[in-house]
Amino acid sequence: MEKKRRALVFLVQQGVWEMPLESMPLASGYLKATAEADDRIAGETEIVIRNFRGGKTLSGMANTLFSGRPPDVLAFSVLGWNYRAFGALAETFKQINPAGWVVFGGTHVAEQAERVFRMFPEVDVVVNGEGEFAFRDLLHAYLDRVPRTGLGAVEGISYRDPEGSTVTTPARKRIADLDEIPSPFLTGALEMTDEEGRFRYDVALMETNRGCPYKCAFCYWGGAIGQKVRAFSRERLRAELEHFAKLRVHTIVLCDANFGLLPIDVEFVDALIDVREQYGFPRALETSWAKNKSKTFYEIVRKMKQADLRSSFTLALQTLDEGALERMNRRNMKVNDWEDLADWLVGEGFDLYAELIWGAPGETIESFMEGYDKLARRVSRIACYPMLLLPNTDYSEKKEEFGLITVRGDHDDFEYLLANETVSFRQNQQMQRFLFWARVLAEMAVLRHTWAGLREFGGISQSEALRSFGRWVEETDDPAAPPLRAAMESAIAGTGDLVAAISFLYTDPAAESLLRRWWRESVRNRVPAARGPVLDEIFEYDLLTRPVCEQRGGGMAEDGALPVVEVRGEDYYLRAGVELRYDVPGIIAAVRAGAEPDLRARPVTLDLYYKTGAESAVNSTNHETIVHFMGMSKAAVLANAAGGGEGRGDSASQAGDRPENGNPGEPSHPATP
Repeated sequence: MEKKRRALVFLVQQGVWEMPLESMPLASGYLKATAEADDRIAGETEIVIRNFRGGKTLSGMANTLFSGRPPDVLAFSVLGWNYRAFGALAETFKQINPAGWVVFGGTHVAEQAERVFRMFPEVDVVVNGEGEFAFRDLLHAYLDRVPRTGLGAVEGISYRDPEGSTVTTPARKRIADLDEIPSPFLTGALEMTDEEGRFRYDVALMETNRGCPYKCAFCYWGGAIGQKVRAFSRERLRAELEHFAKLRVHTIVLCDANFGLLPIDVEFVDALIDVREQYGFPRALETSWAKNKSKTFYEIVRKMKQADLRSSFTLALQTLDEGALERMNRRNMKVNDWEDLADWLVGEGFDLYAELIWGAPGETIESFMEGYDKLARRVSRIACYPMLLLPNTDYSEKKEEFGLITVRGDHDDFEYLLANETVSFRQNQQMQRFLFWARVLAEMAVLRHTWAGLREFGGISQSEALRSFGRWVEETDDPAAPPLRAAMESAIAGTGDLVAAISFLYTDPAAESLLRRWWRESVRNRVPAARGPVLDEIFEYDLLTRPVCEQRGGGMAEDGALPVVEVRGEDYYLRAGVELRYDVPGIIAAVRAGAEPDLRARPVTLDLYYKTGAESAVNSTNHETIVHFMGMSKAAVLANAAGGGEGRGDSASQAGDRPENGNPGEPSHPATP
């Protein structure tokens, strides 16, 4: 008897950035793990994850997907940046396998079936809401030979009936017990290592809970996964952390909407600290922190400080303007009382950044700049985002009420703001230029401490310093400026190529000379003469502590190759014996603490360590990751590597400040396809 051929199922994801390392396809991992937990599906299907980097072309993806046996079911995890590409791939697929099924899922297409089917008639099904069990049921329907026009028994989807009309089935109940979803890590559904046995992704993505109790006008998080917060078990999460630790994963990024909201989040941090003490990894935790900071949050912060566990804490303010907050449905959130919290976190020694959205109804240029500079006095970075109208949000559904005028992106499906009730086209273009430089230079920490130095000792605000750089780039004859000008001009409509500018400033040798020329021509003559030398040293320290990348001279310093040293299981480039005319680290620490800095010329010598593997970070807009690759002191490295575990090499701590031997030894949402 001939063996029945198993149905071939492809789960397709594509990250937003082109990076040397992949972004973890967590959504596909959940879907595959859930489907394969079903005995029938495991026996009658072969499920393959196809994960693409952001720079992969349509033809490249098509050749990878279709040059062999074509799949029977092609499922895409869709977000705004890949919506059009995946629609085109669906069209190609139906040329090859007209009987095959195409499934779209993700926050960008949920509850948007009419538009999806109109734009891409090759799509057969749109999943609305959490997708793990809806997708499992769709595979059962396929195996049962249910026609794609007769899927009414599957909850939580939209499809077309035989007449071509859209049918939306009853909503599927939210998954109450999240442990019903098998772990994609512990089951092996996700490949975790490359051909050399190394962890293959830029960071490890995890969820500890799902749900968001808020309904902000710009966000669909609560609508997509429900407003009631549900948690994975601590036992499961502990096992996943141990799995990552054994793979020597440096950074865990949580996909939670409000980590620190639930009392049991403390247990997760306890487990993370304990696992790091046992195995030496993970070393850092990044997440979207709870908007309202309860005693749970403060307890977590204290535990992380005691354990020297790194994280960037977020003030997710979005705006400081009262009228704009009201329109955002955020007016009563306690996060708006942020100043005391910021002072406390900085006082505890933590990195703190804020988020702002430009273009919110009610905001003006004046109110935004005032809020930006107010925040800059208290936080290390400000993540500034242009307003994007996302499907199913208040802003998207009430465009006329808010006077929102938008345009779709050149290469994506987001709606970008052109004007609104309080902002004209010209004003928005002016602000898009500012946002470009604010994101490239300040948010991505190309310059980190210079802004505080200019503010405190030069009388120049951060917003004015950024605008001066923008004006200078537009006017200069520097041969390195044209690529930056081109990238900035493309940003006027909010769709500029930030990554190209970021990568240039971090990896191109011409970037340093360009930045120094701007400093000489546009800044130096504006600061008090007595403060010029110390500001020069702070500026040069920023340039010196940028990540070391292979592209930037192959990890070469001006005087030769930098040695690589191992610190408790991780490799660092070591720039030894750096001489500074001023104690820049001490000055910056005093400024951050609100103390009076010692600005006397006082030479200091220090060693700087740069974590290797920065190439992915400098080719993205992930500012939370880039800070882990900045040059840091030995004390900072050892604090970051605290609890390194038994038997791990530590060449940087064996012989004083320098080793005796000079060369020893980066959200798709996971709820939908």
